[in-house]
Amino acid sequence: MNDYRPDPDSLLAAIRRDEARQQRGRLKIFFGMAAGVGKTYAMLQAAQARRTEGSDAVVGWVETHGRAETEFLLAGLEQLPKQQLEYRGAVLEEMDLDAILARSPQLVLVDELAHTNAPGARHLKRYQDVLELLDAGIDVYTTVNVQHFESRVDAVRQITGITVHEKVPDSLLDLADEIELIDLPPDALRKRLAEGKVYTAERVEVAANNFFRTGNLTALREMALRLTAEHVDHKLQDYMQAKRIAGPWKSGDRLMVAVSPSPFSEEVIRWTRRMAYTLEAPWFAAFIETSAGLSEAQRELLAQNLELVRRLGGEVVTAAGEDIVEGVLRLAQQRNATQIVVGKPLQTRFEDWRRGGSLVDRLIRAGSDIDIYVVSGDKAKHRTPLRAPFSLPQFQSTWRDYAGAAIAIGCVTFSLLAAHSVWPWISYQAVGLIELLAVLLVAVYLGRGPALLAALLSAISWNFLFIQPRFTFAISALEDIILFLFYFIIALFAGTLTARLRTRERQAQYNADRTTALYTLAHETATAANMDDVLRTAVEQIGQVFAADVAILLTEQEKLSHTVHPASTLAVNDQEFGVASWVFDNNKPAGRFTATLPQAAAQFRPLSTPSRRVGVVGIRPQQTGRLTFDQEVLLETFTSQVALVIERELLDEAAQESVVLRESERLYTTLLNSISHELRTPLATVTGAASSLLDENTVLTDQSRSELIGEIQSAADRLNRLVENLLDMSRLDAGRLQLKLEWCDIGDVIGVALRTLRNVLGKRPVQVTVAPDTPLIMLDFVLMEQVLVNLLDNVGAYTPADSSLEIVVMVEKNWVRIDLADHGPGVPTDALARIFDKFYRVPGTLAGGTGLGLSICRGLVEAHGGTLTAHNRDGGGMVFSIRLPSSAAPPPVQEAIL
Repeated sequence: MNDYRPDPDSLLAAIRRDEARQQRGRLKIFFGMAAGVGKTYAMLQAAQARRTEGSDAVVGWVETHGRAETEFLLAGLEQLPKQQLEYRGAVLEEMDLDAILARSPQLVLVDELAHTNAPGARHLKRYQDVLELLDAGIDVYTTVNVQHFESRVDAVRQITGITVHEKVPDSLLDLADEIELIDLPPDALRKRLAEGKVYTAERVEVAANNFFRTGNLTALREMALRLTAEHVDHKLQDYMQAKRIAGPWKSGDRLMVAVSPSPFSEEVIRWTRRMAYTLEAPWFAAFIETSAGLSEAQRELLAQNLELVRRLGGEVVTAAGEDIVEGVLRLAQQRNATQIVVGKPLQTRFEDWRRGGSLVDRLIRAGSDIDIYVVSGDKAKHRTPLRAPFSLPQFQSTWRDYAGAAIAIGCVTFSLLAAHSVWPWISYQAVGLIELLAVLLVAVYLGRGPALLAALLSAISWNFLFIQPRFTFAISALEDIILFLFYFIIALFAGTLTARLRTRERQAQYNADRTTALYTLAHETATAANMDDVLRTAVEQIGQVFAADVAILLTEQEKLSHTVHPASTLAVNDQEFGVASWVFDNNKPAGRFTATLPQAAAQFRPLSTPSRRVGVVGIRPQQTGRLTFDQEVLLETFTSQVALVIERELLDEAAQESVVLRESERLYTTLLNSISHELRTPLATVTGAASSLLDENTVLTDQSRSELIGEIQSAADRLNRLVENLLDMSRLDAGRLQLKLEWCDIGDVIGVALRTLRNVLGKRPVQVTVAPDTPLIMLDFVLMEQVLVNLLDNVGAYTPADSSLEIVVMVEKNWVRIDLADHGPGVPTDALARIFDKFYRVPGTLAGGTGLGLSICRGLVEAHGGTLTAHNRDGGGMVFSIRLPSSAAPPPVQEAIL
């Protein structure tokens, strides 16, 4: 399994990288009232001025339309090659975004900001290319006409009668560091049009009689001037705030626009954005989700409306409820909205009466402390709306449901007719009650529309077949007429109410399932033991809730890993990985059903937290259409939750690494201090003895000379044991210790160790007892000798010089046990559990030693498959017990052939 944990040292670098990405390039917009005013010319003039100042300026895309004076200004500017895209047998040219990013100039010129890119380009719109260039730290000069700004589209259509399809969000105005209005009087622009400087000759007359009429140009010019004035006023307000200059400040206004799945909502949203910009006030959109479902077309339109809100810089807020007015006012109070914007109702007075009153009237009456703005729309554009704003829910039953309702009523009617012929005493009142029960059952199981059909059919059949006179629609008795009318009304209302309760039940179940899914994801990821479990749980939960294939890619060395997590169910090829890399670099969704790289088979979303990006998640739902708005919100919540849990795991791992580093530093310091002390003592002995031997003025006898040489030898042995301990510890920690196993007599090992430490043990009486049945065992003779040497050296250092020492070798089942017992002071009980730890020294003992000896002994014994333990003796002293396996039988002894 691959290790998906990133380098902990990259955490700080990743945070700094994200901070560096926030250093955007500068944006300057050249705009005017219409084509032909000279925007491209002015942009090229400004670029030439920047080039003269020494800036690295290149041309990403410029349309000269064959004008000689414009082409002249391209001289000296590097023009980057264009991207060739094949579409429906034709080769189309577009701006090469990747070439610009690779070239990384200081300034790039991008003409026609509102242009729609050809299929196959990374982004659907050119302004998205500009945003990516700005994120890369590249300055951009661009051009656009005033009619292309999203919030001005409706006004332009009303003025000119032309619908503008290529639009840019008004949020680009907020991003612009500078805007420059290229103004030209309408008569002068019409003159340029007549001279062929705007369009070709065959288009001049058509344009002059339509879009380029003097009245249209005058209105567009006023719009451009107002937009420029508003932008300058905002800049002035920002400057006054930054410099603390007294004057008018931003008001406390906050606008809320009510959105529904209606085409008219687009105009209301744009009007709200313009008003918010003028008032310098925040704004958001509210959608009230009722129990009635939406058709596929309505869901698509609602998603487009809410996407328009986000594109224009607004926030989307949703709430559930049956009363639209109550839901809107509740959100307004919760979000402190001071103005509510709604569309002008398109229903008739009868429809308003049927719905309990006009929405606007009810809002005005209920929201007395909130201003209500009613925006009128273009009725001609919306003659056949998908659904009028805030209208009653439409029926979502299929034709099979209606057919089922008709069949059910037919079966019940004919059954009652047959029963009535057999038992004439069954009255028509009883038949009516049974029919009413059938209507209620249809409402419960088939929905509101089929219930209304069932009520109508049952009323007709009841009248025709059972009410006197039978087999006619005439009713003779007054009480029967009243009964029939009330039956129909009761069936109608009962069926409607029952269906509404059923719908609310389904909505409540849906909300409960959504809450359960969020809780399950949070609980499962919170209790996951490690990163792999977190990612496996995330893939399972997202896949189950959205019925989709899921892939998760994490960071590795500050970059997005090319390898997906093994639990992923979505395969990511090189093309899909390119989409995921763009999402990670730009921290924006891309792929299927988005405006960036929509040709991808899956949709990719960044796994980001407020502090950093931790990866990318890819999702490919099994359904053919796009996710609903609720699913989009739920998926965004899921990805946020997963990102937070992944960051938590990474921070935990970083914290653990930090603890390990601190412990390593502590051990390093302890080891350095211990080694320096251990080296200093024998080196001092060697230096002193060698100085005495080399001093010509010192008279040495043979005995003193031998003693000095013995001291040098003892110090050298001590240094050699220290070096061996350090080497063994490093091999044990690295797992590179290689045992040279051979059949050995444990008594020989003990004898060699005692001879090695005869000077250290001094005159201590040593008693060695080896059981007669002790077998040969497989071990590394040198390493086991070192174990015994370390243990004996420990006894020599911490027991009295005249205390005895016993070594007992005994045989247990499949084991050979070696007990090394002394008569020293022993070890405190609370310290017994730690004496085999690295660098641990029993409190109160004499200074000396590295604290590695016993730890190395246990490691070497365990490398042989044995155990090393210690305990205090009842009569005083300690016992070290070594248990070594002896299950294998030694090979037979072969006699030498003479």
